[in-house]
Amino acid sequence: MNRTEMLNAAESVLKTAGFHISERCSARPSCFCLAARKGADLAFVKVPTDLSNISRRDALELKTISSWFSATPLFIGDKTREKPLEDDTVYTRYSIYAVTPKTLEDVVSRGMHPLIEAGPGGYFVQLDGEAARERRQKLGLSVGKLAEQLRISRRTLYGYEKGMAKASVSAAYSLEWVLGIPVVKPINILQPVHSHTGFLAAAKRVIVKNRFLQMVLKRLAQCHFNVAPTRRAPFDFIAQSQEGRLNIIGGVACRGERDVDLRAKEILSISDIVKAQPLFVSDGKLIPDNIPLIRSQDLNKMKQPEDLITKL
Repeated sequence: MNRTEMLNAAESVLKTAGFHISERCSARPSCFCLAARKGADLAFVKVPTDLSNISRRDALELKTISSWFSATPLFIGDKTREKPLEDDTVYTRYSIYAVTPKTLEDVVSRGMHPLIEAGPGGYFVQLDGEAARERRQKLGLSVGKLAEQLRISRRTLYGYEKGMAKASVSAAYSLEWVLGIPVVKPINILQPVHSHTGFLAAAKRVIVKNRFLQMVLKRLAQCHFNVAPTRRAPFDFIAQSQEGRLNIIGGVACRGERDVDLRAKEILSISDIVKAQPLFVSDGKLIPDNIPLIRSQDLNKMKQPEDLITKL
């Protein structure tokens, strides 16, 4: 499938499963293509032409934006380095899960989570180490005896039981055969990222060249908001009141910018999915009426969070 077909397939799978989907991000280059929510499950989804083409910087920004909203960063694709991705298998790119549309459909529509993860050197599984240890003890097997039966080292078996090592598919099969119970853990591809600290640390490394955006970020910080710029997203910054009452995804509109109407539409759509307040700050550029707008001269007069909140 080409990228458009892949996007259509991903959207169709998510919508059929009951997810609400944002507008596609097309106003400018973005580290994600769309946001999707169903109940507590929130994801920022990227559909690349080839998984190997995703840059480390884009993956990091996708992950850190996801962490702000306790969302899941997720890649949907069908090939890497021109080689096809397999269904029912989880791949990773810069520690972000990647799956095919078919695997996504199995997860969100059928509750069938994949068991196998592709990695350097082959295919691996995560083991329920505690269940394996309890079963080994119930059978009266020592670590040494079980390791001997499996033809692995004691250290490797300890790693399995402590959850510190992944097992090959063949090793997991042998372990389940000897113990007589399933010990392979399904992979939750919708596992959210929760750390705000990582986002703020990464955001501080973003070099802001836009002087107007620099001023906006400074003023919001002076109004006691936690603020962070984004590099490749429809919005230019994320802000949160320090007591956590309000999340804002905002854009800055400068004279001469094209496609501001489309970008405003995307910010409104994404804000609805992630349950944040949309905002545009303008230095005089006309903005669509349906998105909250604050002019730069008004922002300069604000000193407390309430000064901004009452304008939204």
